[in-house]
Amino acid sequence: MPDMAITDRPIPTRGNARSTDLHQIVVVGGGAAGLQLATKLGDTVGRRGQARVTLVEKSRTHIWKPLLHAIAAGGMRRSQHELNYLAQARWHNFTCRLGALSGIDRVRREIQIAATFDDEGREVTPQRSFPYDTLVIAVGSVTNDFGTQGAAKFAVPLETPEQATRFNKRMVNACLRANAQPEPVRPGQLHVAIIGAGATGTELAAELHRTVREVVAYGMTHIDPERDVKIILIEAAPRILPALPERMSASTAELLGTLGVEVRTGARVAVVRADGVVLDGGEVIPSELVVWSAGVKGPDFLAGLGLEVNRINQLVVERTLQTTQDPNIFAIGDCAACPREGFPNGVPPRAQAAHQMASHMMEQINLRLDGRTLKPFIYRDFGSLVSLGRYTTVGNLMGFVVGRGLFIEGYFARMMYRSLYAMHQAALHGNGSMIWRTLTSFVSRRPEPEVKLH
Repeated sequence: MPDMAITDRPIPTRGNARSTDLHQIVVVGGGAAGLQLATKLGDTVGRRGQARVTLVEKSRTHIWKPLLHAIAAGGMRRSQHELNYLAQARWHNFTCRLGALSGIDRVRREIQIAATFDDEGREVTPQRSFPYDTLVIAVGSVTNDFGTQGAAKFAVPLETPEQATRFNKRMVNACLRANAQPEPVRPGQLHVAIIGAGATGTELAAELHRTVREVVAYGMTHIDPERDVKIILIEAAPRILPALPERMSASTAELLGTLGVEVRTGARVAVVRADGVVLDGGEVIPSELVVWSAGVKGPDFLAGLGLEVNRINQLVVERTLQTTQDPNIFAIGDCAACPREGFPNGVPPRAQAAHQMASHMMEQINLRLDGRTLKPFIYRDFGSLVSLGRYTTVGNLMGFVVGRGLFIEGYFARMMYRSLYAMHQAALHGNGSMIWRTLTSFVSRRPEPEVKLH
């Protein structure tokens, strides 16, 4: 059936009393953008009975993605920051359906959700279909290893809490193994190679410098942290943080140098092995712990939905955030390739872009329910912040925020960085709850090690 027939279906008007006639809004993906949108929609149109809001998500819990590097390093515990999707749905007047999106029937306006299984392989929920009038895809991004040989087998990506936890366990086990073995620590046995020096890789390098040494300090006398432990940050571009201002890059590289982190720029990885990585020129960097953080792309299944995708598998959208093939389907966050005037690569896949898209999508849905013309999305770059653990934070604020471009670092930059997470919490729980959660987190801490040891 041609696309024109698909768009002719009338949109139910607001305030219809019959629940069967309510506008069905389905948000797929519970990351920063999707969960924020579902929460706000539930608190507004859902609470007022003007639409039915459903969130589809394959995981049980949510963690803000910029925290994953701290979880991987062991400096932060998942349980302190996890949010249960089913509980959030109950508190904020939307429905949560567990499962992964497996297909879209654009003629019937239905999505197909794959079955879910427990750790023993038993089916928990069957394959199901759900109707939609407005569909918002917010499934985020996955790691792009560019087909590098051995990367999928030997390198751990950091795109989910499970992967972050997996790397942390691997790191702790490597330390325990090295301490217990009768022979000396092998070259590279406790080296960590981080491939990709964007914000995630750079933050992880600084955090690991501290946490690995703290793990070793818990009775692992067979290991000399200065001799045996080494963090290597590998970047194909001429400098680290290549997408951010050069001054931030230079300041961060200087700090990493003082910490003893080895920074390798202009170095492209050709092969990842169990005992290290091989660069294009044939040089081998010994390392039995490898993290891949060198790029992102849209999840593979997006290419099979019958919608337009770009070269890195993002859904191509108009300025209104509607997909090019179907005006009833929107995409926001990292999975969306959204045009940006004057920038050939469009809106960057960043947390602030996801937050802005979710806020704009909220307005779009209200306009859509009222039958009014949708507005174009305009991305506003408020600057960048990179947290280097307890050592420092660096960043830049864009000119329209402070009157001119401003480089910041130290305590003020750290407070700005923490405020980003506070804003995310406020979007999910409200300002009052965010303040209360922040205060109670300081007084309810149990006596426990500084780093995760299990």
